[in-house]
Amino acid sequence: QVQLVESGGGLVQTGGSLRLSCAASGTIFRANPMGWYRQAPGKQRELVARITTGGSTNYADSVKGRFTISRDNAKNTVYLQMNSLKPEDTAVYYCNMQISSNEYWGQGTQVTVSS
Repeated sequence: QVQLVESGGGLVQTGGSLRLSCAASGTIFRANPMGWYRQAPGKQRELVARITTGGSTNYADSVKGRFTISRDNAKNTVYLQMNSLKPEDTAVYYCNMQISSNEYWGQGTQVTVSS
């Protein structure tokens, strides 16, 4: 069993910054690909950023240049540094870990950007 716990969400003004963290625990034998997704009200969940075990990253076009994903394999933790936040970044942000053909999700953390 794998558990993912996100933290770091909150309310911030336009142009502000937040840093999300996601700690994985449980039966994890090695580092695995991890990522951040988000879901705004009335919209589908979408990929924000992903990072491989080796550190390769990919981002949604809407966040390139503003968000940075990173990881600490020793701690099984992934981070999302979000800068220059916009109201359209408002959503629940979910952490994701892929282990073989299985996917695991955190409970989500709310990010609200006020205009």
